[in-house]
Amino acid sequence: MASLLALLSAALWGSSDFEGGRISKRYPAISVLGATQLISLVFGAALVFAIGETQLTSKIFLAGAAAGLFGYLGLICLYAGLSTGRMGVVSPISSLSVLIPMSFALIGGESLSTWKAIGCALAILGGFLTSGPEFSQGVSLKPLLLATGAAFGFGTALTFMAIGAEEAPILTMVCMRIATAFVTIAIAIKKRGFGGLGKENLPSLIFVGVADFAANAALGLAVHLGPVAISMVLGAMYPVFTVVLAFIILKERLHKAQYIGGIAAVAGVALISAF
Repeated sequence: MASLLALLSAALWGSSDFEGGRISKRYPAISVLGATQLISLVFGAALVFAIGETQLTSKIFLAGAAAGLFGYLGLICLYAGLSTGRMGVVSPISSLSVLIPMSFALIGGESLSTWKAIGCALAILGGFLTSGPEFSQGVSLKPLLLATGAAFGFGTALTFMAIGAEEAPILTMVCMRIATAFVTIAIAIKKRGFGGLGKENLPSLIFVGVADFAANAALGLAVHLGPVAISMVLGAMYPVFTVVLAFIILKERLHKAQYIGGIAAVAGVALISAF
């Protein structure tokens, strides 16, 4: 069940990233992010009260808040890095964020069988290649530092998510959104609005916000029910789903490395599931 929830998380994240990317082609990415984060908070709060998971402890709140703030740091670094025009450097390196929570889990006492370890390695490699790495023109310092910052932010956020999810997976995700809501409101005040987003964008924004929260919640439940290391690796498969959607819907051309990455990811998931 934990593995299925983690894969569901990856599918939801990949779908929300795809739709969020489409909106961000017409509006500022930071505005799209802010609007969807607030929608996620409303959806998450309603879900928490619906299921009755309302016993807030200091551990849950602090872990959720830290996850939210580090996640925002990762997004800021990611968007700044992508703005340098080196997507083939920034996206693949940032996808390696899964190594942080995975290492945390293994140091904390979790263990993997040989075949599961091979499966995890293939899945991580698959996510990296599917992101479309392009280093033939060399790597300059700025995009490299920003990509590393994004990986650190996302990886640390995932680690704190796992810590909070040990007690209350859904409530932890709400605490994440509460923390990011303050950042979002501050940015909206500074920019005097949400960058021109109007009612016509509401269906897409709701989809992205709800899918993003559902992805977080599914991964939190996966961590709550099963091994952290494996759940994090499977949850990190979201680039595969984003690329597949871009290929099917937008008819985007895939590079050879992305095909290889997709095959490696599928093989990795198969090994993890089989053993």
